[in-house]
Amino acid sequence: MKTLKGPGIFLAQYAGNAPPFNTLPDIARWAASLGFVGVQIPSNDQRLFDLEQAAASKTYCDDVAGMLAEHGLAVTELSTHLQGQLVASHPAYDRQFDGFAPPALRGNIQARQAWAVEQLKLAAKASRHFGLSAHATFSGALAWHLFYPWPQRPAGLIDEAFAELGKRWRPILDAFDEAGVDVCYELHPGEDLHDGVTFERFLDAVDHHPRANILYDPSHMVLQQLDYLAFIDIYHERIRAFHVKDAEFRPNGRAGVYGGYQNWIDRPGRFRSLGDGQIDFRAVFSKFAQYDYPGWAVLEWECCLKDPQQGAKEGAAFIRDHIIKATDRAFDDFAATGADHTFNRQLLGLE
Repeated sequence: MKTLKGPGIFLAQYAGNAPPFNTLPDIARWAASLGFVGVQIPSNDQRLFDLEQAAASKTYCDDVAGMLAEHGLAVTELSTHLQGQLVASHPAYDRQFDGFAPPALRGNIQARQAWAVEQLKLAAKASRHFGLSAHATFSGALAWHLFYPWPQRPAGLIDEAFAELGKRWRPILDAFDEAGVDVCYELHPGEDLHDGVTFERFLDAVDHHPRANILYDPSHMVLQQLDYLAFIDIYHERIRAFHVKDAEFRPNGRAGVYGGYQNWIDRPGRFRSLGDGQIDFRAVFSKFAQYDYPGWAVLEWECCLKDPQQGAKEGAAFIRDHIIKATDRAFDDFAATGADHTFNRQLLGLE
């Protein structure tokens, strides 16, 4: 049995223009002071990280890893959530997602999509330079606006969307396979890959590619009213990354899963700091221990109520306290008889 690694922290929600959040050495020092031992780095944020240089130079990656090690930290994964979103984007969202791309590419959808694909391929090389085994991203979405079946969808429309999604991602998955790194899609509303069924559709579209895997985040499952524990039982072999994020769902007489276009603080389903929501993390961590989850437990802080720095401080302790040190022996070994083959046959009445 494996003991998962952690606590780690996803830096995307903390990066900013003010110290200590505007450089990787400073934010690393801050994270280490709270008890984190790993950082998941958003590769799009040049205040913290230069993806092109990391892909071109192992020396650059060694220097980053060495600096982090001085603070007792390691890289858990690199993230291309924003770039992954642009691999596949329906025109309805073009204006909103333009901000995810460099200014020179905004308004040029073909160039923007080609840039996103190249960004993922650079991330594969950079991940290999760091010696990482997993990478965090989004799938993008061609069909998300069709998630509710009204107006009635023409036959074959969703099949066509997933065929195209698979076509776009297949060369990226092959690049990650060459690098020896798993692509871990965060199953997330707004993405074509947002639950188990859509992940299975995608697997079919990429011929069950061995590098097509899952970033497990139970908060998005709570908001969809999906059984997040049964999900681990079904898909544990494909879960290679883990965002530890809490959530709650409290339906009322005025709104439910869809939220009524309300702000996060008013929605029945909302993200919460670790320990403030409804997720049974003791059961989640137990299942991860049961299934030998091989990766990191990484805090992704999102909450509409609590200060982010308080959330980080509490989150480090929360994850550390929930990590199960896997046992190296059975609890009833004290009663073992030390039987051999002959003895077993005698007990069965065969000798």
